[in-house]
Amino acid sequence: MQDTLGSFIRAHRERTTPASVGLPAGGRRRTPGLRREELAQLCDVSPTWLTWLEQGRPVSASGKLLARMAEVLQLSAAERGYLFGLAERLDPQHDDAPDDGGEALDAIVAAIDAPAYVLDRQWDAVAWNAHAAALFGGWLDVEVAAPARPNLLRFMFRAPAARGLIVDWDERARRLVAEFRADIGKHAGDAALSALIAELSQDSPAFDALWRQQDVVSREGGQRRFHHPRAGELLFNQVTLHLAQRHDLKLVMLLPA
Repeated sequence: MQDTLGSFIRAHRERTTPASVGLPAGGRRRTPGLRREELAQLCDVSPTWLTWLEQGRPVSASGKLLARMAEVLQLSAAERGYLFGLAERLDPQHDDAPDDGGEALDAIVAAIDAPAYVLDRQWDAVAWNAHAAALFGGWLDVEVAAPARPNLLRFMFRAPAARGLIVDWDERARRLVAEFRADIGKHAGDAALSALIAELSQDSPAFDALWRQQDVVSREGGQRRFHHPRAGELLFNQVTLHLAQRHDLKLVMLLPA
């Protein structure tokens, strides 16, 4: 893997012209691209370290350094993703997309003939279909264009309808909080997430107690049971998928069991 990473960096260094990064192109060059010393200087590392990296030696590159290198080498989104994948590092800008692709998300969930919705990292619903709105009264039965996005945790711990709708509420609540902690991971200190956690901890003793337990579980599928006020007992198999270009968004589908 180190050899592949080094070869990739070297190839893109050699195809990046000095002029494109604001350097003079004078002097004799064996290739039209950047010299190692120039890339090293632009990335604030030593030429020796960069040489070792390109040679496939076992040196470690941080996510911050790789991000700087991707900018200097003017990598495309696909090339940047490949670089971080080879280095087995998380891209600090991976989730910083300018928008959530609202129209595309709406089209995806609308095409699913079962309750389906998309959650962001804060577990706000950013898209959902009519089946989901009909199932989750008190949560998703709002206008998609409403100023405040409906939040799954607020519904679970603050809406009286949730306790009547969700069969075995206590167990589902425990798992949801543990899954939420796993989802947010290193982003727990982000302002919006910290505010949400503080709000729920203050408003819901149940959430506060579960959050303090520090439990972490992966988000899994499996059967989900509901006692709907109009449709009666309902049973679904939950399937959760992450979007390829936005790992902070997840598509949740409740398929007929």
